[in-house]
Amino acid sequence: MKKLFAALLLVAPLAAPIVAEAAKPAKLHVGESVEIAAKPEVVWDKIKDFNGLGTWHPAVAKSEIVEGTNNKKGAVRVLTLQDGGTIKEKLLSHRGKSFKYTILEGVLPVSDYTSKVAVKPGKNGGSTVEWSGDFKRKSADANPPQGQDDATATKTMTTVYRAGLDNLKKVVESK
Repeated sequence: MKKLFAALLLVAPLAAPIVAEAAKPAKLHVGESVEIAAKPEVVWDKIKDFNGLGTWHPAVAKSEIVEGTNNKKGAVRVLTLQDGGTIKEKLLSHRGKSFKYTILEGVLPVSDYTSKVAVKPGKNGGSTVEWSGDFKRKSADANPPQGQDDATATKTMTTVYRAGLDNLKKVVESK
């Protein structure tokens, strides 16, 4: 028994990093898309403005560039949501008909978040808009509090993307 205990004492420090790694939140992914009956150039004209999310996303009341130059790598915007919450985001790239950004801080239940929005040719001369993101849940706890788990993070981002894409379709196709 003493030999078993001694062996466990020798092995335990080696297992600690494995246990700690297993407790880290997993990287999650959400991707949504929408077909829009408008040319890619028309759709891109609507969404290319990094500071213009409020013109097509119903949850955004206001967007303000607080650092850098709009549509240039490094620009930072603060989104004020309809409910008063805020999200601070940084533009990582803006080229072609796509841009990538990261969330620096905010009310969403995610961390280590990066996202890409892209417009591509779609069916019958229309467009496909793809919005995808990779992230972790906000809570790093092995047993996160309710509302801060993987399922909540994934559901929230799916809802954000879906609401934005569905409204973008409505806005662009109503012109």
